[in-house]
This record gives sequence, C-alpha cells and structure tokens, in this order.
Amino acid sequence: MHEDIYRRIQFHPDFIELVEKRRLFTVRLSAIVIIVYFSFISLVAFAPEVLATPVTDDSVISWGIPISIFIIIASFLMTGIYVKRANTEFDEENQRIIEECTHQWVMSR
Repeated sequence: MHEDIYRRIQFHPDFIELVEKRRLFTVRLSAIVIIVYFSFISLVAFAPEVLATPVTDDSVISWGIPISIFIIIASFLMTGIYVKRANTEFDEENQRIIEECTHQWVMSR
C-alpha cells in the first residue's frame, strides 16, 4: 500500500522539480556561508593586521569585532531565509504533491 504511494510521489514530475529546486537553494546558501567563513579565515591567515586595525584613529575597537559580528548575523540570516522558505514554499508544495498522489492512489482502488 505505502510502497505504491511512495513510488508515485518519487516519480511525480512536480516532486522531482521540488527536489531540484530545494537542492539548488541549499547549495547557493551553503556557498554563501562557505565564502563568508573562508574569507574570514583567509583574512586571519594572510592579513591579520587588517583585523587588528582600529575602526577609527581614537577607537579601541578593531575591525575584527564588526567583521565577526557581521559573520554571526549573516549566519543567522541565512538560517532564517532557509527556514522561512522551507516552512512555506517547500512544505506547501510537498504537501500538495502528497495529497495529489494519495488521492490518485485512493481513486485507483
């Protein structure tokens, strides 16, 4: 019983499209996060003096603090963007496909 429904869902054209759309979205967000982190680590490794430079001439805060805060905020934003899209667009589309395939299975019985 369930195997037939699972098979219908797995080969449904909208489900295949949804899987690809979700994969592309996660790859893009992951790439952004990796670039941000890799850039920061590269800065630490190859130009640490940039992070040690004060924000202004009379400031005790170096550029390392705002850059670090930016990275933390960017990580939260990327997570929020993914969760919002996953809980709305992806989940709604997934539920529609499940209901459609389940309805087709019931009608074919």
